[in-house]
Amino acid sequence: MKWGIFCLFERYETDACEAIHAQMRLVEQAEKEGLDEVWFGEHHFNDFSICPSPTVLLANACARTQTIRLGCAGFLAPFYDAIRLAEDVAMLDILSRGRFNLGLAKGAFAPDSKHFNTTTEQLRPKLLECAQAVDSVLKNRDQPVSFHGDFFEFTEVDVEPKTLQNPIPTYVATFASEETIAFAARRGWGLMLSQGVDLDECERVSRYYASIAGYEPEIVLLRTFYVASSDEEAFAKARPAIDHFVKSMRAASSFNKSPQFDPTRYQALIQERNVFFDGQKFFENGIIGDAQRCIEACLRIQERFKKVHIAFKLLGTNEKENARLLHDLTHLIRPLVDKARHG
Repeated sequence: MKWGIFCLFERYETDACEAIHAQMRLVEQAEKEGLDEVWFGEHHFNDFSICPSPTVLLANACARTQTIRLGCAGFLAPFYDAIRLAEDVAMLDILSRGRFNLGLAKGAFAPDSKHFNTTTEQLRPKLLECAQAVDSVLKNRDQPVSFHGDFFEFTEVDVEPKTLQNPIPTYVATFASEETIAFAARRGWGLMLSQGVDLDECERVSRYYASIAGYEPEIVLLRTFYVASSDEEAFAKARPAIDHFVKSMRAASSFNKSPQFDPTRYQALIQERNVFFDGQKFFENGIIGDAQRCIEACLRIQERFKKVHIAFKLLGTNEKENARLLHDLTHLIRPLVDKARHG
């Protein structure tokens, strides 16, 4: 099992500049604490989750780190030029000295589709076609490549530099779409599964993938995380963060600004969940509670999936709290999970 964090550059009680730098300091801490990987999200037109340019953020992370793997979970492929995205991936692999994981997603927010001139109906087909086009360019080592699709078309393309990794580890985000799962399975790519997908659904996805590929997929499983001295304390801290995130995503999806964060109003936030972001599922599927409860949740995931990466979304609402959660994850939770695995 691989251990990592999922970074969305969230702004609770500070300005955008400080929120971004605080998240990058957390990336440096993740490497010092011995985590395996860091995953960056991509959100646009969002004043709460401030990560519209994952390529730039990942390039900065390449300069700040030496050993931890760096990934995007994921590039919103329908909004990219496939050749330029392939060039960015190659550069990130070079800058990281072969530590880059490529994740691709379709996006779902109305402002994104509007401003990037893509209809909702085009999102999945553009994701799949862009993924094919990027892959064809990256795999090209000896001769120019051409591609002819419904959305992307080019001839005699030979990008430089070439990636250090060949192939680049690639993952496709899905909310359990059979079309997307089959697409990934035919190529041997991994899957990225949302915070809202429960373990039973993850198993169904894994079985369907295996029925096509002949083996189980690598799964990057996004999970909310909060550990405290008691379950009650962890629940009380986790719910406001989850529900503020949900309300902010709902606002971003409907062309509105996010609300001011107020922990005392979290019950009202629960009532305004976006249809695309079910805060109750994020909570139920999260790794939240005292240390023993969190250990048991990790062990359940480890027992059910052979090749799984857990990308923990830390639920602190400030830098100090997230630093503490990251430290406790690596010192209280991971050692006992690893001990149980090897024991």
